[in-house]
Amino acid sequence: MQTKKNRWLIALAGVGIHISIGSVYAWSVFTTPLQESIGWSLSQVSITFSIAILFLGLSAAFMGHFVEAKGPRKSGLVSTVFFAAGMITAGLGIQLEMLWLLYVGYGVLGGIGLGIGYITPVSTLVKWFPDRRGMATGLAIMGFGFAAMIASPVMRMLIESVGIPNTFFILGIIYFIVMFASSLYLEKPPEGYHPKGVVIEESEGAVSKDLAQLTANEAIKTKRFYFLWLMLFINVTCGIAILAVASPMGVEIAGLTAGAAAFMVGVMGVFNGAGRLVWASISDYIGRTNLYTLFFVLQIGIFAVLPFTTNEWLFQILLFIMISCYGGGFSAIPAYIGDIFGTKQLGAIHGYILTAWAAAGLAGPFIVAKIYESTQSYAWSLYIFAGLFVIALVISIFIRQDIKRLKEKNKLDSVSASAK
Repeated sequence: MQTKKNRWLIALAGVGIHISIGSVYAWSVFTTPLQESIGWSLSQVSITFSIAILFLGLSAAFMGHFVEAKGPRKSGLVSTVFFAAGMITAGLGIQLEMLWLLYVGYGVLGGIGLGIGYITPVSTLVKWFPDRRGMATGLAIMGFGFAAMIASPVMRMLIESVGIPNTFFILGIIYFIVMFASSLYLEKPPEGYHPKGVVIEESEGAVSKDLAQLTANEAIKTKRFYFLWLMLFINVTCGIAILAVASPMGVEIAGLTAGAAAFMVGVMGVFNGAGRLVWASISDYIGRTNLYTLFFVLQIGIFAVLPFTTNEWLFQILLFIMISCYGGGFSAIPAYIGDIFGTKQLGAIHGYILTAWAAAGLAGPFIVAKIYESTQSYAWSLYIFAGLFVIALVISIFIRQDIKRLKEKNKLDSVSASAK
């Protein structure tokens, strides 16, 4: 069945939403100005970001069913209202010097907008691109990864010219317009949609035919749901921990200067964003299972050798590869969900899986900070993360066996149905 909507413009609309809400990754731009202008402590300001990520995970889990029931346009508009209202409320909290209002605005309201806005385009694009699931979701989630690069200089310029509260007010209005327009174009494909002229073939690496069509409540009763959750949790825990300490770690291990370490962190942002598109697109050819196995093998090696890597160029190259795997883990997971659970309630299942992100956002920085306080070295954190990736690799083997078993069962059921 065909439709008048252009699926590539649907993808562009998804990028519009993600590039708006992804500005949350630029939160650190406000850290020093808020400390200097109001006198709030570093921990008081920094926890705002943690609250936003926590509510991202919670709202994605609880609102996934809403996204599936009401469709991407309505859920996109709900995300728009929450995120823009959160920015405006945060601006008021700063203007009135009420820390709790900043938490409610940016953390709670903004976080809810983040969660709904994150899963809305992704679940829609998987259905519009049955032939290129990885590439399509990677495109949207790439916008989330690159957003901070675009937002950071704009935020700095606005803070210097109009002040912090007005920066939030202006950005709230801009994001409302971009997200509102993007949401209006979002739409589910018609029932039985198949892109014209596209042939979807079964390949050895990729799962082109969905293994099942499960509801979210059915999916969470399967082993492979928890395998996926744990793989994402480990990938994000280790990645987000390194993002939190990349600069001082580069100075300690590789002897980078403060300026070189800051530049390295900026380049990591490029690899974080690009990895989301590149790795997800690769997964369309080698399959999601093979991709995650590759992620874990690469990162076991990287984390094992990083403590001994004193060459500054090699150190940075290894970190760039690692952070691309971190970004790629986010973008490939929705397509993986579609492969093994189907697209019936993909948004809801994706929401449940994203609770791993909320948990990892708390666990990763906590682990690396506590270990550093105890040992005064980042080396032990890297060894522990290498061990976690060994566990993730074992889990990827388990899920591979589960998929193989399910494929064989589907073949037997198909033969049995044909015989009847």
